Amino acid sequence: MATKGSRPSWETYFMDIAELVAKRSTCLRRVVGCVIVKDKRILSTGYNGAPTGIKHCIDIGCLREELNIASGERHELCRGIHAEQNAIIQAALHGVSIKGATLFCTNQPCLICAKMIINAGIIKIYYRDGYADPMAREMFKEAGVEAIKVNTDK
Repeated sequence: MATKGSRPSWETYFMDIAELVAKRSTCLRRVVGCVIVKDKRILSTGYNGAPTGIKHCIDIGCLREELNIASGERHELCRGIHAEQNAIIQAALHGVSIKGATLFCTNQPCLICAKMIINAGIIKIYYRDGYADPMAREMFKEAGVEAIKVNTDK
């Protein structure tokens, strides 16, 4: 039986779910999970991996590793889609509006994802780990999207 003190906050609850979603990742370099929430209800989830029907890096290897491409560079040379992109795409695929929603992600979104998040109408993001992309943080600030780094005690 849960006690009042042992019950997680909503932010912890949704971030923990994002961590669970990340376990489905098929990326060999970075494991990321994302949950999009509105009114304390999960609208969509996503993890990083290849598009539906395409071979995953865990099955065929990582081109970025083979070419020694640094993290955050040459995103186009990757079979995978970022967790945030997958969550936004899944919402669109199923006709779920995410305007005004909050996004929980295990990593700070990159610049490409930041632009998608802004245009999707997401108003707040929580992330656990950093992804060194100051331009993404600048865009969030300029667009009025609140970006909150949560405690990394896990």
